[in-house]
This record gives sequence, C-alpha cells and structure tokens, in this order.
Amino acid sequence: MAQDSLIIDAVRSPVGRGHAEKGVFRDVHPADLLGQCYEGVVQRAGIDPAGIDNVITGCANQIALQSSGIARTAWLQKGLPSSTGATTVDIRCGAGQQAAHFAASSISAGIDRAVVAAGIEHMGRNGFRVHQGTQEQFGQAFTDELRSRYPLVSQGVAAERLADRYGIERVEMDEFSALSHQRAAAAARDGHLGREIHPIDVDGTKIDADQGIRPDSTAEKLAALKPVFSKDGTVTAGNSSQMSDGAAAVLLTSSEFAEELGLRPRARVVDQVVLGVDPVDMLTGPIPATARILERNNLTIGDLDAIEINEAFASVVLAWQREFRPDMDRVNSWGGAIAIGHPLGATGARLLTTIVNRLENTDSRFGLVTMCCGGGLGTATLIERL
Repeated sequence: MAQDSLIIDAVRSPVGRGHAEKGVFRDVHPADLLGQCYEGVVQRAGIDPAGIDNVITGCANQIALQSSGIARTAWLQKGLPSSTGATTVDIRCGAGQQAAHFAASSISAGIDRAVVAAGIEHMGRNGFRVHQGTQEQFGQAFTDELRSRYPLVSQGVAAERLADRYGIERVEMDEFSALSHQRAAAAARDGHLGREIHPIDVDGTKIDADQGIRPDSTAEKLAALKPVFSKDGTVTAGNSSQMSDGAAAVLLTSSEFAEELGLRPRARVVDQVVLGVDPVDMLTGPIPATARILERNNLTIGDLDAIEINEAFASVVLAWQREFRPDMDRVNSWGGAIAIGHPLGATGARLLTTIVNRLENTDSRFGLVTMCCGGGLGTATLIERL
C-alpha cells in the first residue's frame, strides 16, 4: 500500500561566498560541510541514524573534492552508520530537489521508510574553473554531434535571451534583485533564516549566518554594474545568483515509520515534476513545470500560499511572473539566490527547507518549489503543511 512521504525535519547550512579567499567555508571540505548537515537534521528530528535506510544527495560538479560518491563519504566521515545506503545524483541546479523527489518516490513505493535527501556544492574550491579545467585536461562533455544538433550557449546568454523574449527591462531586473537582498536581510533580522540554519563548525567557530546578503543593496547601486554576457545586455553580477558554498538536508519518512517512532511530520510531498525544455533557451523550465503540477492537482496559482522559484537570474523569475501573474508577496518572500546564494547541488534542498518554514510561519497549506536547471530542465515540488 502506498505511503505518504512526510517531511519530518529540514536544515541547511549558512550559505557562504564561493570564493577561494573570502568565503567563510574556504577551508572546509565539502564532505564535512554536507556531513554536518546530515548530523543536524538527524539531531533535530531526534532519531537514531541507524533507522535511516538511505541517503540521497544532489551535487552538480561531481569531480575532485566532490567525487567518489560524496553522499556516502560525507555520511561515513561523520561516523554515521555504515549500514545506510547512499546515492549521489545530478540534474545540475535541481540536484538537491531531485534527491528529495527520489526519496519521496522510494518511500511512497514502500522501498524505504526513512531517507535523508540532501544537497551540496562548494563552488569556492570545486566550481566552474575546476570543472572546465578537468574537461580541458581529459575531454569535453559536449560532443561535436551534440553541438551540431543544439547550438548550446552559457546560462548567462540564455538569461539575456529570456529577458529579450519577455521584454524584461534592466531596471525591472535590478529592482527585483535589490528586493531579494532587502527581503533576505529582513528575514535574517527577524530570525526566520536562523530557524532553518544549522550552524557549521569551522575550526571551533560556529558559522550561523549567510554571507552574501547585502542589506544596503538598491536598484540604483545595481544599475552601476556592467553587463557580463553582452556589451549592450541586461544581465549583470548583481541581478544573477551568487556563486556559493552550502549544503542542506531533509529527512523524509513514511507515515507508518513516523507513527511508530512518535515523530511529528511538518509537511508531506504531494507531487513532483521534472521535465525538459529547449536546451538552448534552457531557463524556461519553471514555466511548464509549474503549469503541469498545478493542472495535475487541480490547483491555480492563487491556491499556493508560498512559492520558492530559484533566482538563478532575475529574468527567470520575472518571465515566470509574466506567465502566471502570482501575488508576488507570496514569492521568495524571504529573499532568494540573488541575495542568499546558489550552491548548485544544494539549492533545491535549501528551498524545500525554506518552504516548510514559510508555510509554518504563516499557518498556511500549500507551497511550491520550482527551478530551472542547466541543459534545459525544469523542476517542481508541491508541498502540503501538516
């Protein structure tokens, strides 16, 4: 018999700048960063980790420090039970969200009863330069045949195309980006972000706050930044997500397991979507993913009490807004990746952590997490607070 997939608890690390010299996690191995989040979610839930059947972790760049099955190595590094299974997954930016999808599916199918779904990315020490350097040394991921079929471009160029397609002006993008910082700063000040953060130990010092939030950010300041991907373009470092270091972990169980242990579930996974879009345009995935999950569950955008759409670029969110016309007070109301940061493989799990907390904070019911992913993928997860 199918089981509900319940979210028992969820934590995330603070998000540090993905900078080899200035990032607060510059000297922390990604396996340790992830492992501390594993410990954090198990401790908050108050369960014996020996009862966890599986760990599924998203990671976008599974090379160098993040190679060799980091889902497993991080679990073992913290001395957690070797009997627990572990799998590392990659659908680029949505990897942490897809980890939760796989966990929920396994629980619903009766295969597992308790799973930690997580995400990790340390872009300061294992980011794009390491990824590109590895390809230059050992071979390119994209073949000539693939490039002849799809004239692939960078995500930044795709973000410029998206802005052009939807008529999104530079000032609108900068205003949205400044608002992201202002909302994140207010959420941090009011203690909302602190409740979802598991402090990370760095050589005896507890790091408990996000590093990238700029409370004094304004559209006027952002307007001074130069375009990055096109001389006359609109996409800048200020209206794009930050490269970051971070991890997150979500504990999901079956309803039967939760009842046996007397656990209080915080939410349940109602539905999930992963689909593909044009890999050249690439960033439009949240639009059909949102439409599909709403249609399948007989909901409208107005039925959603809280929405988290990843701020990979301001143009992604604003294009999605033009399609659905939501109440923007319900969208990313505690800020997003433009302010907090976007540690690729971790962001999906971080957004799930945030959406559960937001639903509880407003005593509301339905939440949606949706993301665009490299290669032309879109994700969506529908959550119901319990």
